[in-house]
Amino acid sequence: MKDKQLLLAVFALVIYLLGGIGTFVGVALIILMKGKDLWHLGQAHSIGYLLVCVGLILTLLGVFVMRVLRNRG
Repeated sequence: MKDKQLLLAVFALVIYLLGGIGTFVGVALIILMKGKDLWHLGQAHSIGYLLVCVGLILTLLGVFVMRVLRNRG
């Protein structure tokens, strides 16, 4: 039981950190690379908006999982 809770806690922390990194990278793409092509995948600012949205969702998911784990114990 403790191993499962530890695994879920590490998962929540990793998801939370990835969401934060994705959000800040997205903001940097929006601000610094407006109008530039990013590896022929599209405009950098539009990919930045995508990263900001996905990063915020991952951050909220990580916080939600951490709250659920805290209230279970």
